[in-house]
Amino acid sequence: MDFSKVIQERRTIRVYQDQSIDPKVIDSIMQATTFAPSWKNSQCWRFYVVSEKQTLQALKERGLPEGNRQKVEHAPCIIVACVEKGLSGLGADNQYANSIGEGWSYFDLGLAVENLCLEACNQGLGTLIMGIRNEGEIEALFNIPQKYEVVALIALGYPAIKPPMPLRKKVEEVCTFITD
Repeated sequence: MDFSKVIQERRTIRVYQDQSIDPKVIDSIMQATTFAPSWKNSQCWRFYVVSEKQTLQALKERGLPEGNRQKVEHAPCIIVACVEKGLSGLGADNQYANSIGEGWSYFDLGLAVENLCLEACNQGLGTLIMGIRNEGEIEALFNIPQKYEVVALIALGYPAIKPPMPLRKKVEEVCTFITD
């Protein structure tokens, strides 16, 4: 698919077909995350990719509130997106280089997740990024080390719906151009 078309056609999917995903497709989607840029190439993102049925069901039941659980009922894969704290945003003196400090980790993770979502769309799959989750249950379920922070869960699957594009702001509303 043409890259501009992928950007324009990617949607948040809240209903999935009950259809598994070829592991090679999941691998290629996760490979896209590794090409994201990051602060000083820190690559602070860490992902737990869950498609094994029993573990996936436990993640849905223990890690998601009812509303999100319903939206991803048939999603065959959920990806737990984490950051490894203390890697991004650091200067040569090993101190945070600017006022957003650890915020660079989240920024870098966002870049990797965007790659994931765009490649999923390119492969004919849909995604739902979920920030409302039970972090403690997820950490326990996967024995996630304390140096990682669970930031979001991303459902991955074949869309059962094709939502329309939501209204987008015009370039003039979000950009200030300073030109000659």
